[in-house]
Amino acid sequence: MPESLQPIFVLIILLITFTCIYMEWLKPAVSFLLAVLIFTITDILGSQEVLAGFSNQSIIVIILLIIITAGLRKNFRMESLFDAVFKRSKTYRSFLIRLMTQVALLSAFINNTPVVALMTPYVFDYGRKNKIAPSRLLIPLSFATIMGGMITLIGTSTTLILNGFLMETGIPELRFEDLLITGSLVTVTGILFIAFIGYRLLPDHTDSIQDFSKNQREYLIETRLMAKSPLIDKTVVKGGLRNLQGVYLVEILRNNRIISPVYPNEVIEEDDILFFAGDTQNIMDIINTGKGLVLPENANEYHQDKIEVIEAVISNSSSLIGKTVKESGFRNRYDAAIVAIHRNGERISGKIGDIELKPSDVLLLYAGNDFTNRVELYRDLFVINKIRQIAEPGRKKYYALALILAGATVLFITKGLSLFPSLLIIFTIMIGFGLISVQDIRRELDFSLIGILVMSLALGQAMIQSGAGMLIAEGMINLFEPIGKTAVLLGLIIIAALLTSFISNVGAVSITFPIALAISESLNMNGMPFFLGIAYAASAAFITPFGYQTNLLIYGPGGYNLKDFVRIGIPVTIIYLTITFFSIIFLYRDVFMR
Repeated sequence: MPESLQPIFVLIILLITFTCIYMEWLKPAVSFLLAVLIFTITDILGSQEVLAGFSNQSIIVIILLIIITAGLRKNFRMESLFDAVFKRSKTYRSFLIRLMTQVALLSAFINNTPVVALMTPYVFDYGRKNKIAPSRLLIPLSFATIMGGMITLIGTSTTLILNGFLMETGIPELRFEDLLITGSLVTVTGILFIAFIGYRLLPDHTDSIQDFSKNQREYLIETRLMAKSPLIDKTVVKGGLRNLQGVYLVEILRNNRIISPVYPNEVIEEDDILFFAGDTQNIMDIINTGKGLVLPENANEYHQDKIEVIEAVISNSSSLIGKTVKESGFRNRYDAAIVAIHRNGERISGKIGDIELKPSDVLLLYAGNDFTNRVELYRDLFVINKIRQIAEPGRKKYYALALILAGATVLFITKGLSLFPSLLIIFTIMIGFGLISVQDIRRELDFSLIGILVMSLALGQAMIQSGAGMLIAEGMINLFEPIGKTAVLLGLIIIAALLTSFISNVGAVSITFPIALAISESLNMNGMPFFLGIAYAASAAFITPFGYQTNLLIYGPGGYNLKDFVRIGIPVTIIYLTITFFSIIFLYRDVFMR
């Protein structure tokens, strides 16, 4: 391909790639891979540029952070710490301030996505105990982790990916002090705004678990067996209780013992109470089948104290996405039966087995004994309500890990060690103390995420080598430089913020870094103000739930819709970007005055 056409070609392919991601035509990892494949075939990228991401230190750092955080979450009971921190919170606002402050600080040193996964069950429990809708707590939780993650280099994948680009191009890496001041300012300002003004913009959606307990007849159909029911002593299959129209058998109550999930070879016994889930409009079809089923008047009261419902949300990278419940083999895979599915705050009607699963769907489940182990094995679901206690590790492990964390942190901050060896030390010691196993590593590695990170670096290189980044940079300079260099920075920040709202933070950095690099070279300026600008803007994922993993984690459980994010997200974004813009200008005023 002629070199003169390469910039336009690259921009067209990237536009198609991100359109596929936004419209959900293809998964992000597949879209990125296809774009890189096209650039490789057309000789815009060589094999060295494509494979460079696998040895990039910043990507390895992200993987280490995910595994280390998972080890902490697995081995250390955080509920006691949370209780100590939040026990004095007597009002909604005091809890909100403490919650956002603590998770922001935690996110500065632990990758923010696991922080949200760790905190969500606790926030749910607190909300239910204090009669506060989870929808008034979960958006602040996600937003605080996003803002807090920008205080340090290790808090978010945004800064780590940017650091990877800097390393690839031979530019000095980000320093601790480069992020501290601006990150602290946007975090404090954001927390104060949400706690004292923005909370009025938060929705008050009904908690799906509370809704379930109040309206069980809407979700479950309870039936008893007549004395001479032809179902007695027959298996579920032979009794014709499989593949019913609109409903299916989810649970049997037998002699005060719950059988769930119900397998095809389960034998129906006299006095069993059968519970069906699905579209309750088909209830009369079950009663009129001649199978000897009746609706007991006191069934609800009899079973009320015995129902236990587990709530889980489908992760954004789940292998269940795009499959129907029946196709996924959910019962056998998870030892659990789906009672209902919520999407965008509404229960999905129809036969559950035929419903196609999507990211952030909330599943209400009856779980068997092996459910917890299978959730940890497949890593497709995030459990929202607590289903087990984590065993306390020995006191020696606490002391050892505390010393290692403190020592590695001090070495990193004082530049005795860089980030990578510091994390490697922590990782090695945790393996030595049995806090992380080989099985844990297999479970926690998200190959889809790794693929996106590696391919994003390759896409950035395609922008640089083809001249596409320079083409956009020259257009921005011509448009904004007559107003001033700060206007160029503002334009770049706005572009990155728009990209992250509709694509992802990684995608936003991949596109805007080559532009920022070209702008700094064209203006013969220190590029750090522009690099920091795109880093903060690429993390400004407040207006939609699509741009950031933490938003997707709380989207389903909170019963949110797009309007909920737009309502609170627009003012938060304006404040966040305004603080970012003026903070960078002040800190780098000498650069802009030259």
